[in-house]
Amino acid sequence: MIASEVRAQVKAKRTLLSPEAGKSKSSRKSSPLRAATAADDALRPAPMTKHDRVLTLLSRREGATVQEIMEATNWQQHSVRGFFAGTVKKKLGFTLTSKKADGELRRYRIEAKRGR
Repeated sequence: MIASEVRAQVKAKRTLLSPEAGKSKSSRKSSPLRAATAADDALRPAPMTKHDRVLTLLSRREGATVQEIMEATNWQQHSVRGFFAGTVKKKLGFTLTSKKADGELRRYRIEAKRGR
């Protein structure tokens, strides 16, 4: 299948699925539904990124395990450790500490900077 055939199939599917597909662009923009959604989008908070999720977990008093971060971000273990070294330590300059109690997994935590 060549690229032009694929484009034609995609366009045909869009036409079948979208009720506004036959309308011109100018009539789509002036729709009252579109104006309401644009105003609503301005009020919505930005979605939480994986970066934010990891920093939130590490900022907790008890910290977080690598396993918890893997579940929260859907990353592999080596990606979590790389994030610790590259982003948390080097780019952001946080002090990352770890503790391991007997029989438990190692917990990582960002130490709060004092004096600021």
